[in-house]
Amino acid sequence: MAPRRFTDEELRAARDLPQARLRSPGDAPTVPDVVASGLSVLFCGINPGLVSAATGHHFARPGNRFWPVLHLSGFTPRRLAPSEQRELLSYGLGITNVVARATARADELTDEEFREGGRLLAAKVERLRPRWLAVAGVTAYRVAFADRKAAVGPQERTVGGARVWVLPNPSGLNAHWTARTMAEEFARLREAAGEDPPSR
Repeated sequence: MAPRRFTDEELRAARDLPQARLRSPGDAPTVPDVVASGLSVLFCGINPGLVSAATGHHFARPGNRFWPVLHLSGFTPRRLAPSEQRELLSYGLGITNVVARATARADELTDEEFREGGRLLAAKVERLRPRWLAVAGVTAYRVAFADRKAAVGPQERTVGGARVWVLPNPSGLNAHWTARTMAEEFARLREAAGEDPPSR
């Protein structure tokens, strides 16, 4: 089934949804986290796009390569749809974002939002205790964690007690990486995390 097409008006409404900053346990992000304690890998997007905000599903924009790459790399036994995101928990995987505010493009976010998002993310990781935090976007990681020299791959530092791997941004706008080369990098993380490909 083809993904639903949203009208410009619906996407504008998604941009105007209340943008919680996750300062207290009662707050909720535009797109709820898919998390549990003790995950193998907690994937972290930059922030929700407008289609994700409209649907409540992570990486929901058609053309985003997160879900196909997750499957190609062996993290999931089949390609999941964004609406099936909660199935990730059964594989020891989860999803959150650096910044909760939905935008059409990540470059609409300020450095202060990234830095605050990094502080909140570190607290979240410390509470949930995943083994690996995988940030999908090297520029977002560099700003959020004040690490200007960070490159894609495993990092020396830990965040909230978790080891860190920076992944390429799976947005269709990231022309530097193909689905195949992204899948190779995701697979390196899967192997480092000691995850065997799940069976069907």
